[in-house]
Amino acid sequence: MGNPRLQSIHVHPVKAFRGLSLREVVMEPWGPAGDRRWMLIDDGGKVVTQRKQPRLALAAAELLPGGVRLSAPGMEPLTVPVPRGECAVPAQLFRDKVDVLPADDAAAHAWCSAFLGAEVRLVHLDDPARRRPVDPQYALPGETVTFADGFPLLLTTTASLDALNSLIAQDGHAAEGPLPMDRFRPNLVVSGTVPWAEDGWSRVAVGEVVLRVAKPCGRCVVTTTDQSTAGRGTEPLHTLGRHRRLDGKLVFGQNLVPVGPGTVRVGDPVRIVD
Repeated sequence: MGNPRLQSIHVHPVKAFRGLSLREVVMEPWGPAGDRRWMLIDDGGKVVTQRKQPRLALAAAELLPGGVRLSAPGMEPLTVPVPRGECAVPAQLFRDKVDVLPADDAAAHAWCSAFLGAEVRLVHLDDPARRRPVDPQYALPGETVTFADGFPLLLTTTASLDALNSLIAQDGHAAEGPLPMDRFRPNLVVSGTVPWAEDGWSRVAVGEVVLRVAKPCGRCVVTTTDQSTAGRGTEPLHTLGRHRRLDGKLVFGQNLVPVGPGTVRVGDPVRIVD
């Protein structure tokens, strides 16, 4: 193994929207600042993601002081402030019920609904410290998470992606590859490791921030969605199913939980603690 470094940082201000690349980010107890504090829910209160709406890959959200700026093809950009109200409504985020705050401005809901062609509402997570605990099977007491699928952070490595793309080509699916890293929607991308090195990590220091490895990340149909076109294929799930199956899940990357606060920056050294 060489000298592992943090190659890139990504946050997703609105869950399921396109990722946003940053040079540095403050690490909060529930993950990178600004990551997945907003999401869409349908008229029944259930989360809306790329699983059923791959078109969300074409929408973007820019972090602003006190809000976000939404943009998407064919739509006029819209700035949405963090809700000021205190009237939380229940939302269903996979297996979790979470109290959320709808955007104050009805224009936000109308904008998102018009883009998707379906009735949705834009909601915000006001207090990650008390709204949603991490899965107790993998969490330590008091650990919480935002609207991320289950854990505060997702880490991937460039060496493992290279190895996966080689497997995709060997399995006869070269036409669908090589896949870019954005298919996996990570927060932290590390270079300078050997393939699959992250499988053996339990604690890792990125710059000044120590992170606990909770579990490998099980992958879903979103990874087959081209994040630049919203088109779908069969990879990487076909190849992961042949080569990276663990406890019935197709895995790529590792779910992490911050052990302490700090700031991580592109280029930071990555040190395996244990």
